Formats: sequence, structure tokens, C-alpha cells
Amino acid sequence: MNLKNSMKNKLKRREVLRRGIAGLGVAGVGASILHSSVMSRVAEAATLAEANGKILVVLELSGGNDGLNTVVPYGDDAYYRHRPEIGLPKNELKVLDDHFGLNPGMAGFEGLFKDGKMAIVHGCGYENPSYSHFTSMAYWHTAAPNSGEEYGWVGRLADNLDPSGSSNFLVNVAARQSLAVRSQKHVPVVFDQPSRFMREAFFEEKEALDRVPDVGSVENPSRRFLLDIARSANDASELVRDAWSNYRSPVDYGVNSLDLPKVVSLIDSGMPTKLYYVSYRNNAFDTHVFQNNVHRRLLTYTSDAVAAFVRDLERIGRADDVALMIFSEFGRRVPENVTLGTDHGAANVMFVVGNGIKGGHYGEIPSLTNLAEGDNLAYTTDFRRVYQTLINGWLGHGDGPSILNGDFESFDMFS
Repeated sequence: MNLKNSMKNKLKRREVLRRGIAGLGVAGVGASILHSSVMSRVAEAATLAEANGKILVVLELSGGNDGLNTVVPYGDDAYYRHRPEIGLPKNELKVLDDHFGLNPGMAGFEGLFKDGKMAIVHGCGYENPSYSHFTSMAYWHTAAPNSGEEYGWVGRLADNLDPSGSSNFLVNVAARQSLAVRSQKHVPVVFDQPSRFMREAFFEEKEALDRVPDVGSVENPSRRFLLDIARSANDASELVRDAWSNYRSPVDYGVNSLDLPKVVSLIDSGMPTKLYYVSYRNNAFDTHVFQNNVHRRLLTYTSDAVAAFVRDLERIGRADDVALMIFSEFGRRVPENVTLGTDHGAANVMFVVGNGIKGGHYGEIPSLTNLAEGDNLAYTTDFRRVYQTLINGWLGHGDGPSILNGDFESFDMFS
């Protein structure tokens, strides 16, 4: 396909989305008549996406990233006393100021910070921290530490932003759905490989499953729900495959793209998605043994991918519309362990990246001499302050307290 035809098709798809039909994916339903209630929900989603234009992307670094060897407090001698072997010397760091430097592998983050496109939030955590990957991640996913919240904070945010539960409002790129996007009213679009995103079936069943026939008005609410879900699944998969097949970018994301090009492809295709969730998978940041080399590689891959993501958004003209939040389920203990690694800890750094960010440091810097129980950093910033900052300050939605079940002071982080 030549460039001219490609642009024509892209414009056609965007026009379909703008009119609110592509949430159902006309190609996915064949000749069937579009259900009026679903049409209405799709139109509402497209209208909402157009009205605000802001998109939030969340990147999870699974495994418990070592914040102290990510944003290194080289200006504090206590750092080197706690880490005589794995402490990173100033002359190797990407120096940010007279106190902090980034891990040597983080050239991409260095550029973003110095361009004023990155906020570093210090001391993020919560009361009575858990050192279990599963438990602590659940607390961050639900924004409800030490409780049993059923729905994820991103899912509750979707429900609050769009109570109608419109199609394609929430996307999770993953092998399996994250608790963070679990929602009462929305069905998240969850996929791993876009080209293979379709319902699994035997060959003989495929034609029947690809069609969701129009049966007119359906009185039974359970049957109506199942039909709507079937349509939504077919149509979302068609949209995702179409967006990915049309995505072409000269931007180099490095060794591990962290699924961020898939997010760009959907944004560029005109999907009415407001909330995206991706992750660095497989507990990669659990660096108990001989940490420094592997940790540097992980941070290089992350830094390269995030910097490329911003460049790719600039390429498609959407960099001003997207904010990216980066977190991990906990930090690491302050002292190095006997195997030249670090063990599960508590408070950590978070990052917020984007063209609309007021770059710099946020939050109180935790003490390296007055440690919490277990030789941990004492948290100084409730992580939900960052969530509320994004809900209120970025998405412009004033109902953060009801979503987070508490009122957490926002940072003045956005231009």
C-alpha cells in the first residue's frame, strides 16, 4: 500500500471512530445491524475521548525495582556506607544535580529529565508495608493498602470517568488481565500479540463465532449482556489487529519495547481509549543476587523504551496528550546483602513522564540514617498522592477522592 492510500485509510478509520461506530468495528460485525444501546455507549466514549483528549498510560516495573540504584543519592555519604560494594560512584552516574544522579544505563531518562519532561517522586509507599510481591502489588493495583478491594484503581477510574461502560475505553497489554484494570462496568481490552488477538476456536467453529447475529430486541438481560460482550470482543480484536498492521515507525525502542509501540499504534489509529496499562513482566526487577549488571541492563531497556515512546508520540502529534506513570510494587532495603544484591524493601521512587509535565523532584527525600523497621526507607509520600495528581491534574477529573477512597493531596505537576 502506498503512503497516499495508507493516509486515506487512516483518515477513514479516524472518521469512523469520531462518529462513534468504530467502537463496534463495522468490519467485525459483517452485515449485522448495530445494536442501538451499544452504538450509544460507543458514541459516548468517542465523544468523551475527543472532549478532553488526555490519555493516561501506566507502566509497571514488576519485581520491586531498587530505587536507590535508579535515582542515586550520591550527595549523601550514608548511601555509600550502606552499599560499599554495589553503591554507584558519581563519576559513572548520569548526574542530574548536586545530590542525585541516574543509573549509568539511563541516558533516555537523563534526556527527559533535563528537557523538563520527567517528574521524580521520592519516598512513595504506604503504612504497614508488605514485602510480598503478590500482596504489595495488589495494594498498588487497587490503591487500597491492607484491605481486600475487589476492583483495580484504573478500573474504578474508568467507571467514574464513563459510567456507561463504553467499549474500548480501557486497554491492558498483557498475557493476562491485571487486577489494576478490573472494573465493575467496563470490559478491558486485554491482548498480548495484536496480530493474534482473536477468539480461539476450532477451524469449523470460526465462521460462526466471528458473526454475532442481530436478533432484534432482547428482553433477557443476561442474554443481552452476553451478546454485547461477544460483539465487543470481536470488534475490539478487529480494531487492534487493524491498528497494529498499519503501524509503521522509524523510532527505535531498543531491546525491550515494553509494549509501548502497541499503545502508540492504538492512539494513532484513533481508538477512544483513555487508559492504558502495560508492564515490564516476569518479576524482572527482583535483584537479590549480583545486582548491578542485570539492574543496569533492565534500567537501560526501560529508559530507552520510555524515551522512544515520547519521540513516537511526537511523531504522530500526540505527545501533548499523553502522560506516562511508572511504578514498582516496592523498593529494596537500604543496605546491600551478602550476595551483592538487595532484598525486598518499602519506599521507592515513582516517575511521571510527558510533554505536559513540570519536570523536577517531588516529595520529601527519605532519610538514609533514620531508617524504618528492617533497614528500610521510611515512606514520605503516600503513593495515592501520585494517583490523585494524575486523576485531578492530568485527566482533569475532580472525583479522585471517591475513586481512591480518600483525599490525597495532589502535586502541582502539570503545565
